[in-house]
Amino acid sequence: MAALLGTMTPAEAVAETMTETVPRLAWTACAEGFECATARVPVDYRDPRGAGIDLAVIRHPAGDPAHRIGSLFYNPGGPAVQGTVALPLMLDRFPEEVRERFDIVSFDPRGSGNSAPVQCFDDPADEQALLAGTAVGHPVGPEQQRAWVDAYRRLGRQCASRPLVSHLPTANTARDLDLLRRAVGDRDLNYLGTSYGSYLGATYANLFPGRVRAMVLDSGPDPVAWSTGRAGEAATMGPLLRNRSDVAAGRVLNAFLDGCGQAGPAGCAFSAGTAAATRARYDELLARLRARPVALGGTTFTEGAAVEATILSLYAATPVPGLPGTGWTQLGTLLQTLWAATDAPAGPLPPAVHPSPDQALAVVCADSAGPSATADPAETAALARARSGAVGPWFAWTDERCTGWPAQDRDRYDGPWDRRTARPVLVVANTGDPAMPYQGSRAMARSLARAVLLTVDGFGHTVLANPSDCAARYEARYLVDGTLPAAGTVCAPNRRPFEQG
Repeated sequence: MAALLGTMTPAEAVAETMTETVPRLAWTACAEGFECATARVPVDYRDPRGAGIDLAVIRHPAGDPAHRIGSLFYNPGGPAVQGTVALPLMLDRFPEEVRERFDIVSFDPRGSGNSAPVQCFDDPADEQALLAGTAVGHPVGPEQQRAWVDAYRRLGRQCASRPLVSHLPTANTARDLDLLRRAVGDRDLNYLGTSYGSYLGATYANLFPGRVRAMVLDSGPDPVAWSTGRAGEAATMGPLLRNRSDVAAGRVLNAFLDGCGQAGPAGCAFSAGTAAATRARYDELLARLRARPVALGGTTFTEGAAVEATILSLYAATPVPGLPGTGWTQLGTLLQTLWAATDAPAGPLPPAVHPSPDQALAVVCADSAGPSATADPAETAALARARSGAVGPWFAWTDERCTGWPAQDRDRYDGPWDRRTARPVLVVANTGDPAMPYQGSRAMARSLARAVLLTVDGFGHTVLANPSDCAARYEARYLVDGTLPAAGTVCAPNRRPFEQG
């Protein structure tokens, strides 16, 4: 044991001596073809025998048990997206050979879903009352901006009163992941993380570098930009702006509008016949909504809400089976419906309902350096608009929610990011990702000590959600037998946006 511990990082050495904390997983049938369990993990890894929480865990057993390699852990990102929900939705996106050779395992990260979920208010109605005066999407004008700042400062103070909130950084989820790795009986970790899940994977790879067997990091951020930023930029910018997510979204929005215009009304309902005319039409739509919000399907669409809906709709460039309303063609239909609604007589607007941000904010705001309390958020939003267009303010004000966040964890991980892993890591990314820019994945591949970047020349957020059979073959070969694609390999997506058939 002493010799083994001598080759490990301190985090690995501590984990190996904490045998009494390894969860016991009692699997029971849950969703069709899946098994579920709970795993007890420490709240505070500095006190591993102290208070604990239960993580909700799910797995899909390997289709070919006789040739099973082990478990492949999957994190869908977010942060705080429920793995127990995402895995059944995304299972068919995993290469068939991977589904045959691995148990695929996911979990609700601590503080989310069914894993001791953070709820900053005892009564959700109190949170809705707090956020009622804030804009959906992002605020427009001084009055909305003041309401936004005040509400999210108060929300931060309220969340900080919850004991678990100071123990939710990515590093602790990585420590949970290592306990789960041990709980399923695997000596080393097999992992696929998408979006923020790639950041979780990079964190694990640097806390437990000797335990990496195979790791696919799909569409992640630049880890330095996300955690601390460079050259003092964290004083005014949060992680999204430091990662230039706004710039990526602006470019992809322009690509959507150009493609929509070129597709014509038969291929994209919002088309104005040409790329230039369709870009102008989008700007006019936002101006109309700024002057007069409209109600659609029980939702009030302000300018900010329409921008938010646009950004999120850019994530899936082509339709996702089982998720209606996805794909750029459907985004064109939504925008055209909003356009028509702005021509209709004004009607009553329903009260705004805000999705609870507690769980995601509790991770991001404690995990990354946030803007200084002295920064001018309106000025930052203006800078984002100048470099990114209409989408810029959404990213700026999303970051602004973390300003002055009072709950911090001394065990969060800010690097270094270049600890040598036992085996190389595979980073994959779309060139036209609207949420985690391709340049971020390039930076992640450069930051990690042993990594290869596989590029997909296509649009959409994550390769897993925007399929490429070419990329899937490379991923399968890597996960099964460790074979990496050659440096500089580029794949094509299965379908292009607005492609017929």
